[in-house]
Amino acid sequence: MISKSLHCKDKIHPDDHIPTVSPINFTTSEGETFTVWLKSLLYHTYGCTVFNSKGEIVYRVDNYNNKCSHEVHLMDLRGNTLFTIRRRKKFLAFGSCWDGYRCSGSTIINKLEKPWFQVKRYCRMLMGDVACRITVGYDKYDKYWIVRILGAGKAAFRIVDVDGGVVAEAKPKHSDSGVVLGDDVLTLEVVPCIEHSLILALVIVYGLIRGRL
Repeated sequence: MISKSLHCKDKIHPDDHIPTVSPINFTTSEGETFTVWLKSLLYHTYGCTVFNSKGEIVYRVDNYNNKCSHEVHLMDLRGNTLFTIRRRKKFLAFGSCWDGYRCSGSTIINKLEKPWFQVKRYCRMLMGDVACRITVGYDKYDKYWIVRILGAGKAAFRIVDVDGGVVAEAKPKHSDSGVVLGDDVLTLEVVPCIEHSLILALVIVYGLIRGRL
């Protein structure tokens, strides 16, 4: 049973630069629940297919035969590109960095190709359960972290804001009988106050980092 609602202003551990996250439950009627399948519908090739709570396809990524591509496109059902995600070519000593560009149709909105968000992977030996740091906005005003959920499976993680509020949580999806459907099928719960396509783009980046799509 879900026992506690998560709102946008909920705080877990304020004033930390990297928040310490404790368990919190969602009330799904207040947000949105997605099913994320880390496969493309195109002949089960590499990519990702995202379903809403009604079972409708709302987002997709098609990598075809290229696993862990250095550039992928998050699209809606009709194939309109929402974000182009690129891995930086510059070598980083303790991780990798990915840039996300807002798109309209198939065109990057910012003519100077300035990324809308950046995801920097952290070295696990140095940062423990904190997997990535995220900055959002052309002036990088908003900051988030991707935090592993220990004991919930390798695919489980949360996206946490600068005040320690959980804005999204992904865990392996279970069938009605309680059977885990595999590491490539996730239940993603998102609070109502954040852009869903941005959260899905961040999920895609983390899937690329983990070599899952």
